[in-house]
Amino acid sequence: MTTAKRIVLSSDHAAIDLRQAIAAHISAKGFEVEDIGPTTTESTHYPKHGEAAARKIAAGEADLGIILCGTGQGIMMAANKVPGIRCGVCMDTFSARMIREHNNAQMLSLGARVVGDALALDIVDAFLSAEFEGGRHGTRVDMITAIEAQG
Repeated sequence: MTTAKRIVLSSDHAAIDLRQAIAAHISAKGFEVEDIGPTTTESTHYPKHGEAAARKIAAGEADLGIILCGTGQGIMMAANKVPGIRCGVCMDTFSARMIREHNNAQMLSLGARVVGDALALDIVDAFLSAEFEGGRHGTRVDMITAIEAQG
């Protein structure tokens, strides 16, 4: 398990059930979970939920984040607009592991209408158990950060 203990979760209305299942799953593994997503299925806007979770990570209030919407794409785009955040959408365990090991992503995005519950939990486990490798990957992450700094 990764050394990160504080995990923030958020979603839009389309992913409440899966988000809550993930929260219970990772809480049982010993992670400190802060679920900031909506609690009703009333339609809500995914950008504000992706941004809110990303801002918690950028401020150091959480170590990693897991965000969800119907496809995972829109909420990921919003999170990635917060300076310093690297978030990737994953639909398989290999990609989830790689965004941590090679890209030092702090956030995972999932599509509740794309992946089933069992696969989603496996993807979350792969993301949370992986560690950034540094080295040549650190150089590449620094290049991404430099692009961001240019605006």
